[in-house]
Amino acid sequence: MLFGKLLPREGNFFEMFNQHAHCIVQAAEAFSALVANYADHHQREQHQQAVDDAERAADRVTHEVNRALHKTFITPIDREQIHLLINTMDDVADLLQDTAEAMALYDLQHVTEEIVRLTELCMKCCVLVHDAVATLGRIAEPAVTERALKVCEEIDRIEGEADRVLRSAMSKLFREDVDVRELIKLKEIYELLETVTDKCEDVANHIEGVILENS
Repeated sequence: MLFGKLLPREGNFFEMFNQHAHCIVQAAEAFSALVANYADHHQREQHQQAVDDAERAADRVTHEVNRALHKTFITPIDREQIHLLINTMDDVADLLQDTAEAMALYDLQHVTEEIVRLTELCMKCCVLVHDAVATLGRIAEPAVTERALKVCEEIDRIEGEADRVLRSAMSKLFREDVDVRELIKLKEIYELLETVTDKCEDVANHIEGVILENS
């Protein structure tokens, strides 16, 4: 009986993935609101706190998954796949928090068109990550597998778009007469936001791997 109690039911890992993906979307929504209301200092602080809260909630789920891995002898998918997927998902939440913190620490005075655009792309990627993760518990169904792979392809496409926005933003920064301190601030924020989409693409790649090996 004790042995049985040590084994979480198979669906628990998928449930925890879904919980984490929900936290990612919450962090992205809070960050989007921060950018949209950046001129209002009070709202900015509120939304930054919401990003922090979502990231901490994501951390708790990550710890729960890693703890469950140590206690589970039979997992629904490969143990290494579980480990890679949850930790890469956690990177997405961490990067959103890092970006919000950087904007506050650097005392960024205003957001640019490029920050707004990259934020929109991050939001889209995070929602798609949520959608892709939600399919993992049903990858034995061909229709679900097909839908999941299409979602992963769309994440790849958006990451490519974010990469183009980043290159254009960098070119603009170094071509225009921008204060050096402002250039340094914006360069790092642009790169952090583009890295959010990179990590979402990594999550999509892990999900594709799970699907191909288990469907």
